[in-house]
Amino acid sequence: MSVNPGILHVLAPTREGGLERVVAMISHGQRSSVHVAAVVEPRTAVGHPFIDQLKDLGVPVTPIVVRARDYFSEFRMMSALVARLRPSVVHSHGYRSDVIGGLVARSHRVPTVSTVHGFTGGGLRNRLNERVQLLALRRADAVIAVSAPLARRLAEDGVRSDKIHLVPNAFTSLYDMLPRSAARERLGIRSGDLVAGWVGRLSKEKGADVMLDALAESDPRWQLSVIGQGEEMERLRQQSTKLRIASRVTWHGPLANAGSLLSAFDAFVLSSRTEGTPITLLEAMNAGVPIVATRVGGVPDVVDSSHAIIVGAEQPTLIAHALSQIAGEPTAAAERSRRARDRLSQSFGPATWLAALDSVYEAAVGQRTTR
Repeated sequence: MSVNPGILHVLAPTREGGLERVVAMISHGQRSSVHVAAVVEPRTAVGHPFIDQLKDLGVPVTPIVVRARDYFSEFRMMSALVARLRPSVVHSHGYRSDVIGGLVARSHRVPTVSTVHGFTGGGLRNRLNERVQLLALRRADAVIAVSAPLARRLAEDGVRSDKIHLVPNAFTSLYDMLPRSAARERLGIRSGDLVAGWVGRLSKEKGADVMLDALAESDPRWQLSVIGQGEEMERLRQQSTKLRIASRVTWHGPLANAGSLLSAFDAFVLSSRTEGTPITLLEAMNAGVPIVATRVGGVPDVVDSSHAIIVGAEQPTLIAHALSQIAGEPTAAAERSRRARDRLSQSFGPATWLAALDSVYEAAVGQRTTR
C-alpha cells in the first residue's frame, strides 16, 4: 500500500452484530497498522463484548465513552484521538460514525473512507438518519458498498460513481467452531431434536416474523432457535403465541461468537427483507450447515442453488418447503453444504478482501491529494 500505515476504524458498536464482526475481522487482519475507535455509552462501556474481543485479538482500541446523542463530546474526544494518532485514513462504519467521524477527519484533513453495510429503512427517524448519512457519504473520499444493489443505490442517491467501490464482505474465523454436540449442549438442544437456527438483529428488515410464519407452516418436528435481540422482540413473542408455536421457539438473546454455535443446527435460515453481504451467511457456510436464504441484496452473489435453497423475500411457505426438503433429502443437503464451504474458502478469503481495502485507501488518498 502506498500510504503510510495507520487506519483508524470508527464505529458505534452494538453488543453483537454483523457490522461489528466485519470490523473485528478487518482490524484483525490489519492489526499491525490499525486502531479502532468504539463509541459507547457509559452503561455499556465496561465489559462491552466488541471491545473485549478486539483486546483479545491484539487490536488497539479506544472506547469513546459518551452519553446518547452527546455529539459535541463525541466530536471533541474523537478529534483528540485523531490528533494523537495522526492516521493516514479514517474508515467509518454506520450512519453515526459516517457523520461525526467524517466531520472529525475532514477537520484534520485526513482522507475518509466509509463502508456502507446496508440501509434499514423503517420509521421516520431511521429514514431521516439515512438521508443525513447520504449527505456525509457524498463528502467522503471513498465509499465501499458491500453488494452491487447497494452500489447502485448509492449512485442513485448522489454519491459520485468514481468514489464508489464494490467490496463484498469476506470471512476469516476469529474463533474455533464448536463440534455439533458441544454447540447443542451450550444451546440446550437435545441430540434428536430437529432445529433450525436464525441469527440476527430482531428488526423489521431482518424478517424474523417471516421465519415464524414459516415455522407455523412447517413439519411440527421442526423447532427454532433464535439468537439475537432488538426492538421487535416483544412483538415476535406475541406472534409466536398467536401462531401457536411458542413451545417450538427458543429465544437465546444475544450470544458472543454466535457463529461458533451454528454447527448445532440442522438448517440455518436467513429470512431477511434486505441485506448487504450478510456475515451470518458466510458463518453458516463455514459451519457446513444446510442453508435457506432469501434472494435479497448481495445474497445471490454469495450463494446459488448449488450451495443453498434460495427463496424470494416474504415467502414463508417456500421456507417451510425448504425445511421439508432438507429433512427429507439429507444427502443432497449435505452436498450443498460442502459446496458452500468450498466456495467460501475459494472466493471469500481474507487476503483478497484486505488487498481490495488497501486499493480503496489508496484511492481515498488520491482523491484528497487532487483537491
